[in-house]
Amino acid sequence: MSSDLWSFSLDAYARPGAERACLQLQSAGTNVCLLLCGLWLEHRGVVFNELRLLQLREVVEGWDAGVIQPLRALRGQWKAAAADDTDLNILREKVKALELEGERILLSRLEKTAQQWPQNDKAGTTAWLEGVAADTTNVGRDALHQLRVAVTGT
Repeated sequence: MSSDLWSFSLDAYARPGAERACLQLQSAGTNVCLLLCGLWLEHRGVVFNELRLLQLREVVEGWDAGVIQPLRALRGQWKAAAADDTDLNILREKVKALELEGERILLSRLEKTAQQWPQNDKAGTTAWLEGVAADTTNVGRDALHQLRVAVTGT
């Protein structure tokens, strides 16, 4: 897997079953960029702790609420009408591209935050996904397991 978070995320998301699991977790309230960052940190052997998770959540909160969520909401709002309106569908695809670019920027910010954390310490590294998705339901926990299997094979 790639070493930078954006490439890692693209690789991880493309694995069979990963997209579905991410979307289930997103529906359960988990931020997918933070989730993918947690997977990346596990992959790099960065030890989980609550302070680090808090730092990552602070990076996510403002950007997600101010940039990504409004774009996602607009794209969703136009979904039905865009099926019958070519011009609106073109605009909707542009909004989708902006949303993806917003996620790329967020992942870059998360990577910058975690860049100096020691890596290759395998003790306690599997706690990242559980920490990131701590508030999910049982359905979310199943999706979390499916995601870990899809990406890591374990």
